[in-house]
Amino acid sequence: MMQIADTAGLRKHVEELRRSGKRIGVVPTMGALHEGHLSLVRIARERSNIVIMTIFVNPMQFVPTEDFAAYPRDLQRDAALAESAGADILFVPSDTEVYPQPYHTYVNVEQITTVLEGKSRPTHFRGVTTVVVKLLNMTTPHVAVFGQKDAQQAVVIRQMAKDLNFPVEIVVGPIVREADGLAMSSRNTYLSTEERAQSTVLSRSIQRAEELIRGGERQSSVVIGEMKTMISAQSLAKIDYLSIAEYATLGELRGLAPGLTVLVSIAVRFGKTRLIDNTIVTVP
Repeated sequence: MMQIADTAGLRKHVEELRRSGKRIGVVPTMGALHEGHLSLVRIARERSNIVIMTIFVNPMQFVPTEDFAAYPRDLQRDAALAESAGADILFVPSDTEVYPQPYHTYVNVEQITTVLEGKSRPTHFRGVTTVVVKLLNMTTPHVAVFGQKDAQQAVVIRQMAKDLNFPVEIVVGPIVREADGLAMSSRNTYLSTEERAQSTVLSRSIQRAEELIRGGERQSSVVIGEMKTMISAQSLAKIDYLSIAEYATLGELRGLAPGLTVLVSIAVRFGKTRLIDNTIVTVP
């Protein structure tokens, strides 16, 4: 596996690969890799000849109250994991490589970034879309793979790529979970023993919501009410939001019409750690 830190060097190498007929896949990450990230590398491998993993802890997508300085960084460990999963190139740009100073240009997707995560974390998606545009320009891939755990991010990036005519296929890989159901996340390591034990309520409440919808419940308020009861029973849980929205538009739903594809999503804090989870359901 090659490790490259400068855009010019990466572009030169990728141009040669593209001229030779290779299909390029990219998996953008912020490092602190886990099996969820590695599953995306394997998906990219199925759809391309050369897989680039990027590791860049993007300061622009952290809001002022969040944990940018404390975000886990271990490049040696991450490089070994990336290589074991089948990455061919590890792109590790510096802050100044991504955001040369002075920096004044941003990418903002309207409407669908103002709800859910965007409502709770103002400016977050401006940071996400800006860095993704830059990473796509730097890596020039045929396919880019993102994770379903960040469901709204996936919707936003697909919209952005469509709106800006990016010649790249956006693929979304399924959520990878721990044995007890908790969605894998770099932030899981922040949880205390008791917080970690209680956090399994997230996947259980998501599963219950899916059962209710597939079982015939058509009122969002009833489904959300059951989720709220389950989560609130955990003494350390503090709900940020519970949502049932149309997947394509992220608009909140009251009634669940047959044939509609909906996103059930939640954000809950356990102590200082904020966790998210979701599922996508097509209403029977």
